[in-house]
Amino acid sequence: MRKNFGAKTWLYPMPVLIIGTYDENGVPNAMNAAWGGIYDTDQVMVCLADDYKTTENIKKTGAFTVSFATSKTVVPCDYVGIVSANDVSDKFAKAGFHAGKSEYVNAPIIEELPMTVECKLIKFNEDGICIGEIVNVSADESILDENGKVDVKKLDPIIYDGVTHAYWRFGEKVGQAFSDGKKIK
Repeated sequence: MRKNFGAKTWLYPMPVLIIGTYDENGVPNAMNAAWGGIYDTDQVMVCLADDYKTTENIKKTGAFTVSFATSKTVVPCDYVGIVSANDVSDKFAKAGFHAGKSEYVNAPIIEELPMTVECKLIKFNEDGICIGEIVNVSADESILDENGKVDVKKLDPIIYDGVTHAYWRFGEKVGQAFSDGKKIK
């Protein structure tokens, strides 16, 4: 038997994405955006309200970064989601974040977050969807495996549970994509 809940924003897993931007004066900003993901082969999308400082910054600079919140960075990553840069001008620094300059876009790489997707703005849809072209992905060597690829266990990203408003760690590997289904004949 099932229980019906009606229309809810419950989707699993929901990545916890930290959007990095610079304002027109080069001041870094970060915000927590749980609603985002891959939009196309070389594009990402994040849902942003018009009144966010991040939205204003992206429209002015044409660039942003997307980093993954990790189990080690829950507190500062949650902080940048509950405090607005429109109200707290030093939000980025107060979170304990340090900005490195992307080589590819005019947006900060947050040094405390080990993996960053660097994006050039393609467009904002009328419904607040920001679409960016992925121009580079950078990862700290500490999260790479012996073959030089990102190791998700070392990255240790967190996911958001919209039902309980909790952050969770990823679990264990349970299968291999594009392979396990071949067992069905």
